[in-house]
Formats: sequence, C-alpha cells, structure tokens
Amino acid sequence: MSAKKKILVTGGTGLVGRALLARLVCRPDVRALAWVRRVDALLPVGVIPVPLSHSRTFAAGAQAEELHSVIHCAARVHVMDDKANDPLTEFRKVNVDLTLDLARSAVEAGARRFIFISSVKVNGEATAPGRPFTAADLPAPIGPYALSKYEAEVGLRKISAETGLEVVIIRLPLVYGPGVRANFRSMMRWLSVGLPLPLGGLDNKRSLVALGNLVDLIDTCVDHPAAANQTLMVCDGEDLSISELLRRLAAALGRPARLLAIPNGWLAMVARLLGREDVHARLCGSLQVDMSKTQELLGWTPPVRVDDALAETARDYLYQSRS
Repeated sequence: MSAKKKILVTGGTGLVGRALLARLVCRPDVRALAWVRRVDALLPVGVIPVPLSHSRTFAAGAQAEELHSVIHCAARVHVMDDKANDPLTEFRKVNVDLTLDLARSAVEAGARRFIFISSVKVNGEATAPGRPFTAADLPAPIGPYALSKYEAEVGLRKISAETGLEVVIIRLPLVYGPGVRANFRSMMRWLSVGLPLPLGGLDNKRSLVALGNLVDLIDTCVDHPAAANQTLMVCDGEDLSISELLRRLAAALGRPARLLAIPNGWLAMVARLLGREDVHARLCGSLQVDMSKTQELLGWTPPVRVDDALAETARDYLYQSRS
C-alpha cells in the first residue's frame, strides 16, 4: 500500500479551511495537516496540527514522507474602516510576504503543488451586467487587499518558473455556507427579524460560490494534472440579483422577505449623502465571473445547487442563533 499524501492547509480554523480539512480527512489516500498558531486549535478529527513556528519544517509531526501539496487559505481579508496607518503594508506582510515565504518553504519540503486562494477583486470591483470577469482579463485590482492578492499571484508565478512548483490560483467571489460571517450573516439576521429592506427593485447580478462547491473544486485541483499553473475562476453557475438572493434566503429561513422596491438612483443618492458609496456598490452593483475555463479544463461542474446551499446555510444560522 502506497504512503498517504501529506496535504498542508493554512487557515484551517476559518470558513474555507475548516470545511476543506473535513473533506480531506475523508480521503483514504491523504494525511491532512493544518498550519496553526496554536496546537490546541479546534480542528476536524484526524487532522495533524503543524505549529506556525514550524513553517520551514513541514515534516514536523507528519512522519517521514514528503509533502505533496499546500493549500493556502489563510489571508488578511478585506477590513472595513481599516485603522492601520499604512493598510497596504499590513496587507503585504500577510498576503504577499507570508505567502511567498510559505511557497519557498513548500519547495524545500518537496511539495509538488501550491494552491493559492485568491480573490475576484484582482480583476476589479464591478462588472457591467452580462460581461463577467474571466481568468484571461487584464488584472485591475483596486485597494490594498486586492493589490496584495495580485502581488502574491505574481510572486508565486515567479517562484513556479524558478523552481518547477506547480501553482494553482483560484479567484473567489463571495463565499457562503455554514458558519459564514460578515455581510451574509447580517442579511440573515435582517431577514430573521423581519426588517423591511429597500432592496426589492434591484436587477444587478452577483456571482457567489457555495462552500461545498468551492471545497469540491479545491479538492479536484489537488490531483488534476490540467490544473497545474492555471488561474481559475469559480462560482455556483447561477448569478443572482441582491433582491432575488434575499427572497430565496428568506424562504430558506422560513421568513417573509419584506423588500421595498426603492429605485436604485435613490439608493445611490442616500449612499452619497451618508458617505457610504462602498456599501451601495457591494449591494447594488454587479460582479459576475465566467468559470467556463475551469469547467472545460477540469471537466468540473458545481455539485451543489444554490437553493440547497442556501438551505444548509440557513439551517446552520438558525441552529447557532438558538444555541
């Protein structure tokens, strides 16, 4: 019987990393490792913790076989109202410097593949309806978070060219699923309490990706030969307006959607008066991705339907709210 492949996941206590580790420990050919700050971090049963201080010796606690691949989910994410004196420097420390150090360490540990979880924001902040971003588009990152992700991508490609490390870059739109936080959780809270929302008349289009679909794609990229040195886009394959998303999420929660059809122009005016054009752009603008390259190259199709993913997300939210 051949030795199990060691796969190291960073960000293993986060939304994506935790779900990914739970998937990997079910594979009989994989030994899953999680790069953690504390060895007592809450991880799925069967995952081997690798302390952060051992970043340059991945074999710690994992016996003798070499590392197969690294899946880098950890990041400094977009921070609203960032208080850092120099936000770009702070983003670069984690999203660029740490990423490239990790990739070099992976090479030293014998890793064949490095999967980098990036962001669609590398492409830009918004799309015209019906004109989605593709992996072939010229990058146009706006803001320190997106720029740091782009710089990490550039650095990883350079390391790949120098060392032969296979780099797979996956650019994500908004991810949702059990345990989701931030704006998506806020939407569920608004709907649960029956708060009237002035978002019923929007016809924008947003690409999202369910946690189950994302984890399935990452798992596919671990072994698929065609994924090597590719930049891939991912989504659910069904784009929704914010109005439609709220209605379907309300149905999943078993609550009525109290949506007021306020014209988008009025919403934009109010946002300007309040100095919150950024909020208006995220809720009312379009941001679509084209993942046809991913599907054709890997023969991959999202296995989870949007309504099923929303139902699973809603069940988890309701359970957590009652606990």
